[in-house]
Amino acid sequence: MGRQMKARRAEEPLAGLPRNFLRACLLLLIGEQPAHGYDLLEQIPHLGIPHVDPGGLYHALRAMEQEGMVLSWWEHSSAGPPRRTYRLSDEGVECLHAWAGALRESHRYLSAYLERYEYIGQRTSSEAGR
Repeated sequence: MGRQMKARRAEEPLAGLPRNFLRACLLLLIGEQPAHGYDLLEQIPHLGIPHVDPGGLYHALRAMEQEGMVLSWWEHSSAGPPRRTYRLSDEGVECLHAWAGALRESHRYLSAYLERYEYIGQRTSSEAGR
């Protein structure tokens, strides 16, 4: 398996989540406030991705920077080594809005599906009890 394929898989979340959902989560978190990679690793599980490979996260951040979605700079600290801080670019803000719109649309479709599914589940449960 090639190195690029491994990196691509490392940034893919669990089945059932949209493709590149990790990027959407990173855009949201960085949009809330500029952040370091380690901070982002700690916050990602709160958005539904229980485990993210650190290498995959940093790969996604580098790719997002190359694509112009995020900007970064080194912050020097007296308490430790310099850390890269990320913030959204104007293009990143647009991408964040696009993700939110797409996720709202998906939520509508999924809600309609699940409502119909619940109806079938109720009907089959009552038929099984006869």
